[in-house]
Amino acid sequence: MTVTDPTANLATLIRCPSVTPAEGGALSALAAMLAPLGFAVERMTARDSDTPDVENLYARLGAEGPHLMFAGHTDVVPTGNEAAWTHGPFSAAVADGEMYGRGAVDMKGGIACFVAAVARHIERRGPPKGSLSFLITGDEEGPAINGTIKLLEWAAARGERWDACLVGEPTNPDTLGDMIKIGRRGSLSGTITVHGVQGHAAYPHLADNPVRGVVALAAALMHPPFDTGTADFQPSNLEVTTIDVGNPATNVVPAEASARFNIRFNDSWTADSVTAEILRRLDAAASDETLRPGRPPLRYDIEWIGRPSHVFLTHDERLIASLSSAVSAVTGRTPALSTTGGTSDARFIKDHCPVVEFGLVGKTMHMVDERVAIADLETLTAIYETFIERWFGDARD
Repeated sequence: MTVTDPTANLATLIRCPSVTPAEGGALSALAAMLAPLGFAVERMTARDSDTPDVENLYARLGAEGPHLMFAGHTDVVPTGNEAAWTHGPFSAAVADGEMYGRGAVDMKGGIACFVAAVARHIERRGPPKGSLSFLITGDEEGPAINGTIKLLEWAAARGERWDACLVGEPTNPDTLGDMIKIGRRGSLSGTITVHGVQGHAAYPHLADNPVRGVVALAAALMHPPFDTGTADFQPSNLEVTTIDVGNPATNVVPAEASARFNIRFNDSWTADSVTAEILRRLDAAASDETLRPGRPPLRYDIEWIGRPSHVFLTHDERLIASLSSAVSAVTGRTPALSTTGGTSDARFIKDHCPVVEFGLVGKTMHMVDERVAIADLETLTAIYETFIERWFGDARD
């Protein structure tokens, strides 16, 4: 198998229906690409209660430092209505210079290009003077319980240490070369449940309507703004994503109402401090006498959803400069160094080594007709190959 062609690599990966948590053959296909290049490939299955088992892959070339990790995921989101696709979501069809398929940009395309870049580097210059590894999960698009975080722990327990990491997520908003992600905001989610007293809508004095309360609590979370942003991050932002009552009747005051929210917070906050601020706002709103004259404070509960994601910012100048200069050398563009967007598995990797993210243009990720320009696959492969050469060269200086 020749793996210097990113288009062929991507077609192989797309044809594996690896919708989270199914492996779908994607990790096996990747292992078959890496083994002939000299990588020692290992598969690790992670398990936890109340969540599906997930297969993951770790592969390493070399035994000495410096050690560069490439991280990503072969799992993909569901296809949606397959009949709405111009070409089958697992067909890897090429039309008008683009390859169609679920995962084309998020993020089988990035993996395909990095494999091709490594293969070209080895073919032209031999193996890097150090170590390269692939840390690939099947759980990034899912609950992220049995994926990268456990694979990192597994590898670290075996003595693996890394000097830097590149995550191949689709970071570019419009054109390849637009943006490198050097950090991410934190993320915290929760559900508020307000308790009332069910009753007849015509006799409100005998009931206690929780809808008024949940609306007031939601408003208190969204205003005033948490901050105005920092030098490296945009303002923190809390969104109430749903308000639910579950009441089919128009003449019944419900007993409960709930609201779910998510906040993306910058480096003005920690997970602990933003949690405290949320609770302070809720308690103040629940005790506001203008909302319930003559009545005791609102009764509410809050349930935190999952683990908080912590804000981080990468300061490794060698890593950032090597990647930035590679992007500029290949594309002629100077990439923005950004912390925008959602979370990624970089939030786990940053506890082990400096990490940045750079991949394809993400315009069609998670959409029907997800697709990538063939020309972009070649360009990204050239960027990755240049980055590998420069990072290992810089790391030896």
